[in-house]
Amino acid sequence: MVVLNADLIASTYAAIRPATIRTPVVPATRLSRHLGIDLFLKLENLQHTNAFKARGALAKLLTLSADARASGVIACSAGNHAQGVAYHATRLGMKSVIVMPEGTPFNKIKRTSDLGAEVVIHGTGFDDSVQFTLDLAAQKGMTFIHPFDDPVVAAGQGTVAIEMLEQQPDLDAIVVPIGGGGLIAGMAIAAKAIKPGIEIIGAQADLFGAAKAHLEGGDAPSFVGGTLAEGIAVRKPAAANLAVIRAHVARVDSASEAEIETAVFDLLSYEKLVAEGAAGAGLAVIEKHLDTYRDKKVGLVVCGGNIDSRLLSTLILRGLMRDGRITRLIFEIDDTPGQLSKISAIIGDAGANVIEVIHQRMMQSVSLKQAELEIVIEARDQTHVDEIVALLRGNGLTVRVPQDI
Repeated sequence: MVVLNADLIASTYAAIRPATIRTPVVPATRLSRHLGIDLFLKLENLQHTNAFKARGALAKLLTLSADARASGVIACSAGNHAQGVAYHATRLGMKSVIVMPEGTPFNKIKRTSDLGAEVVIHGTGFDDSVQFTLDLAAQKGMTFIHPFDDPVVAAGQGTVAIEMLEQQPDLDAIVVPIGGGGLIAGMAIAAKAIKPGIEIIGAQADLFGAAKAHLEGGDAPSFVGGTLAEGIAVRKPAAANLAVIRAHVARVDSASEAEIETAVFDLLSYEKLVAEGAAGAGLAVIEKHLDTYRDKKVGLVVCGGNIDSRLLSTLILRGLMRDGRITRLIFEIDDTPGQLSKISAIIGDAGANVIEVIHQRMMQSVSLKQAELEIVIEARDQTHVDEIVALLRGNGLTVRVPQDI
């Protein structure tokens, strides 16, 4: 029986290293200044298929016998594990089948297929699809590659900690996102073997806080609704991984959807890094508990960068609006010539830019001889917006901002 321990992680690292990207650990200079802590980022979003999952997938594939390789492998995943298995299986000349749940975005299906896998759509999520996948594996004679409930896979993920402490040996704490628990289990064992005094902290979404509930002895969450951190949206982490978390992890913190969204935007805005929601959960719990990280060198695993581009564009716009860099202004104006020109001149002279104008005459609640004008502006920040609104009102204009409505 294979047991997850430091020796297994070390030997796994030697096995996968030739075909694994040694992703950098970089100081998060701007975020550190903004947050007032010393933060370092392990950029697994630069790994093969843009996520750490490629490590565990490769680790497992390398342990297969010649007969198992000839029969091929099968996995159940809607995202990073799917692509990691598909990429390395194709590279090693193995057939792969990936079961993805109904509703999986087409771009994820296409990316997995482009990596050489046969994609089968079934179920509404991992928990609904896993038994179907196991049955299909038995029917086809293929080896099932579990995304987290496998000591070899967890050992592959644990190699992230070996690299982090080689690259930044003076880290005091490492924050690791938790879904099924394979990443944090492997990393906790590896990190504690290298540096026993290091603190390992888990990060989860509030909506999928099973590991946090387990560690604290509370009730498991009800798992209602979707999460931006879909890569760690696991209802039931592996029992073996939970045992490691209880033994080696200092605590597990969780963050709300709004906090995760803000954190993903902060990684993009401050560090110019595209990160998915799971990585955002890691930064979110740091931002939520800053006092616990003062005077420490903190490492964060940016575990993946596979965020849907449409979702990312919406997230960026929402972030810009939160910061006041994009703001919607609503005017009630006399329906006479020159009003738009007057407003545009004031906004332009104040150093802001008009990026959208909607002039309403029909569907509105103002009087018949008035019109409602909606203008979206780009400004420096919220203070700049406040200055512009004061100027507009000072010129006799009736203007509302969203929080006034």
